[in-house]
Amino acid sequence: MSTTIFTFIFTMWILMLIGGGLLVLFIGPLSFAGNIDIDPTLNSVIKVIIALALIFVWIVILTKVKNWIFKKQLKS
Repeated sequence: MSTTIFTFIFTMWILMLIGGGLLVLFIGPLSFAGNIDIDPTLNSVIKVIIALALIFVWIVILTKVKNWIFKKQLKS
């Protein structure tokens, strides 16, 4: 029983580290200015929307993993 809980916690931490790394490495330096003069606030809003979408995806993945682990535990 304790192994499944530790697996869930380990998966949760791995997803948080990967998500944070993706945000810092790819979303942080991303700039939508290019040749168009774009307001820095709008640039930040676009980054926030991307970050929130990634957070939503991570929560969905973590929920699926949690359900899979605990359904597996209930069957045994």
